[in-house]
Amino acid sequence: MAGLAVAGLAAPRRSLAQGAAWPTRPVRIVVPFGLGGSADVAARFLAEPLGQALGQPVVVENRPGAGAVIGTEAVAKSPPDGHTLLMMSNTHTANETLLPNRPYALMRDLTPVAAVNIAYNVLVVHPSLPARAVAELIAHAKANPGKLDYASSGPGTPYHIAGEVFRAMAGIEVTHVPFRGSDQARTAVIGGQVPIMFDAIPTMAEHIRGGRVRGLATTGPERSPLLPELPTVAETLPGYESSLWLGLMAPAGTPRPVVERLNAEVNRILALPATREAQARLGAQPMPMSIAEFEAFLRRDIQRQGEWIRMARIQVG
Repeated sequence: MAGLAVAGLAAPRRSLAQGAAWPTRPVRIVVPFGLGGSADVAARFLAEPLGQALGQPVVVENRPGAGAVIGTEAVAKSPPDGHTLLMMSNTHTANETLLPNRPYALMRDLTPVAAVNIAYNVLVVHPSLPARAVAELIAHAKANPGKLDYASSGPGTPYHIAGEVFRAMAGIEVTHVPFRGSDQARTAVIGGQVPIMFDAIPTMAEHIRGGRVRGLATTGPERSPLLPELPTVAETLPGYESSLWLGLMAPAGTPRPVVERLNAEVNRILALPATREAQARLGAQPMPMSIAEFEAFLRRDIQRQGEWIRMARIQVG
C-alpha cells in the first residue's frame, strides 16, 4: 500500500445508524493522485484531527493513475460503510465530460461528504521568454503561432484545463506538454525545456522570488496575498479564473448519519484558527459547506467544467 499515513486514537466511538457503532476499524482516505500534491497534503492534514475525533486511526492511501480514475473506481466499489473515503478535486468534475467511458459516474456512484479547500494558481514563464505581462505573452504567442509550449501535471488536470481555457480566451496557438505530475512539469519549466506553466501559487512563489521563473499573473478573482505584486489574469482577460479545490466523497449508499458526522467533523476542523493559518501558508482557503451545499457545488462545477472543455475543445487521449 503506497503512501500510508496513520493518525491518532482518542475519542470513544459513538453509536450511529440503527445503533451500529462506527467506525469499528481504521478509516481510509484514498487519494487518487501522487505523493506530495495538494490532495495528498490536504488528506494528511485532516487525518490526525479526524482520527482523534472518530476514535480510530485515519490512514491515507495514494492510488494514482489514469487521470484519477484508478483510485476513484476503487472507492466507488468499496463497501458503503463509512470506512473508505475519496479525496477528490475538480479533476473529477472535469472527467465527467473528458472521460465519457470512465467506469463510474461521480454523482451516481459516490456521495458528497464535505468540501475542504480552494486555492488559485499562478501563470509563470521561463526568464528566457520575452514577456513580463499577460498581454505581452499573448502578443508574443500571436507573433509565433504554434511555437510555444506549456507544461501541465497531466491531461485533464486543473492545470491542463487552466492552460487550454487561457489559450482559447486569448486566441493563441500553444501546445500542451503533459508530464506525470507537477514536480516533473515544474522542473521542465525551471530548466527552460518548456517555457510556460500554470502552477500552485505557494509552490511557485519561491521560484518566482528566486528568479528561476517569472510570475505574470494569478488566476483568482482577486490578487493573491502571497504574491500581491502580481495582477490577476482576469485584469487582461475578463472572466478568466482557474482554481484547484478539494473535497471528500464516500461510496454511494454510505449511511446518512455517518456522512453527517463526517461533514460536521471536517467543518469543525476547517474552522479551527490553526487550520486557517496553515491553509493560508499553503495559499489555500478552507471551504466549509453543508452536505447539500457541497452537492450543489459539485453539480454546478460539473456543468461549468463541461462548458469550459467544450469551449476550449479540450480532449484527452
